[in-house]
Amino acid sequence: MPVFSFEAMDQQGRMLKHEVEASTREEAIAKIRSMGYVPTRVSQKAQAQASEAAAPTYAFEEVAEEVKPGLLRRGKVPMAQLASFTVQFATLLEAGLPMVRSLRILQQQLPAGLLREQIRTVADDVEGGSSLSEALARHPKTFDKLFVAMVRAGEAGGVLDVIMRRLGEFLEKSVRLKRRIIGALIYPAIIIGVAVLVVAVVMGVIIPKFKALFEQWNVPLPYITQLLISISTFFVNYWYIPIGLIVALIALWKVVGLTGGGSAFFDTMKMRLPLVGDIYRKAILARFARTLGTLIASGVPILQALSIVKEASGNVVVEGAIENVTGSIKEGESIAGPLRASGVFDEVFVNMVSVGEETGELDKMLNRIADNYEEEVDVKVESMMSIIEPVMIVLIGGVVAFIVISIFMPLMSIIENISQQAG
Repeated sequence: MPVFSFEAMDQQGRMLKHEVEASTREEAIAKIRSMGYVPTRVSQKAQAQASEAAAPTYAFEEVAEEVKPGLLRRGKVPMAQLASFTVQFATLLEAGLPMVRSLRILQQQLPAGLLREQIRTVADDVEGGSSLSEALARHPKTFDKLFVAMVRAGEAGGVLDVIMRRLGEFLEKSVRLKRRIIGALIYPAIIIGVAVLVVAVVMGVIIPKFKALFEQWNVPLPYITQLLISISTFFVNYWYIPIGLIVALIALWKVVGLTGGGSAFFDTMKMRLPLVGDIYRKAILARFARTLGTLIASGVPILQALSIVKEASGNVVVEGAIENVTGSIKEGESIAGPLRASGVFDEVFVNMVSVGEETGELDKMLNRIADNYEEEVDVKVESMMSIIEPVMIVLIGGVVAFIVISIFMPLMSIIENISQQAG
């Protein structure tokens, strides 16, 4: 009878290797499951390769591919939903539930949508003999390289529940940081949007009516009023010019950003902008530290971890610094040196990394750095809002005052003319 070697995971998440006799691969998988294990790899021994070729192939993955709905190939899962799923999955694994059963439970709890369909497919793939990391890797838009690498490290070390807990906490912190930044920008964005809409209505509807009134009474117009009417006339007759200019600038930004030099220039300028530049830089560094620290703590090799962090950084300048760090490590040097040379990482960051290398606790130090920078981002966002709000009030008040004074001065002349005629 053919002999199949297999790798499987027990109910505690530990990986094991063994052999089993079976007529076919399907029978081998069934025997492995009857032992209470979740098979991750099943292959026929070399001496029975001829009979394996004649045996029916295991077609579960092909069936899963056929039944995948089109929804799985489109859209994107919100990070908040992914974080919630990861934490719940970790909780079930910590409670001792088998992996497939945990996935099925979460599949039923998830609302109808992309993530639910993907979890169903992942559970089917794992039940069919794939490892969890392999099943997740088939959905790269939802489970990125960082997610898959950490799961693979958890499988290899037999600590999948611990890794999923750590990954869930990482995702939750990323969601909180993103929400804080977006939440801080919503208020000024709404105020500016409403102000632009009101000014557009005034310039396009109200000012032309006052212009006709002034022409009817033939009153001399002050310079400030002439300027207001000229601006209004331009926007009424040539409204497509500013809109086209904005679209052209956005298109130019996108096209230039696709080039290496353009991306580096824009990413550098983002970090040098007043007010928001420092917030952007610290948010990037916090994500870099959190991601790298989480990967190292999960047992991912340092070079592989840096490769994943490089792809997830979202900044060309930081990517260049990570590339230099990778080359430094390959040559047996430290991490801190290339970080300092990049000019992106400040002295506090570099020194804490250096201490982490010296003490052998780089992962803990990186997570501590991330905590510090996230707190700094919170403080700076609040400080920025305290500056932006009065500035917006002054600017909007200045625009309103300009419009009111420009209209009021000719109106005074009209009122005087009416009074003289009445007298």
